[in-house]
Amino acid sequence: MTKIHTMDLKDQAKRLRSALQASGKPVSHAQALELVAKQNGYRDWNTASAMAPDTQPAPFTVGSAISGTYLGKPFTGQIKGVAKSGDLYRITAVFDEPVDVVQFESFSNYRRQVTALLDKTGVTPQKTSDGTPHMQLSA
Repeated sequence: MTKIHTMDLKDQAKRLRSALQASGKPVSHAQALELVAKQNGYRDWNTASAMAPDTQPAPFTVGSAISGTYLGKPFTGQIKGVAKSGDLYRITAVFDEPVDVVQFESFSNYRRQVTALLDKTGVTPQKTSDGTPHMQLSA
């Protein structure tokens, strides 16, 4: 069985679904995925997606050095944990120096470790009230 990437299988399913629709035999996206999996020698789509390699390596790895801003404050640190969560990555970052997460001058709250959801470019979809991403990694 030839290893084919998950994204290639999904593209095949889209083309198959479109062709069947055009010929008057519509199928659901799930049915197209199942058919493509069987065409490529897999028992079902779950097996195919588990066994087929991803085309893109994970953009974040445990132990990687990182830098950027957290709540508008610069930081350097290291990735302690990574988990894929849909199209986002849940990372746990440990800062080299604690970051003050409070904007007020009258008091402080320092964080040494945070968990954030990042897109593949290293930016959180969540933003502060002024529109700044909660975390943004430097390139």
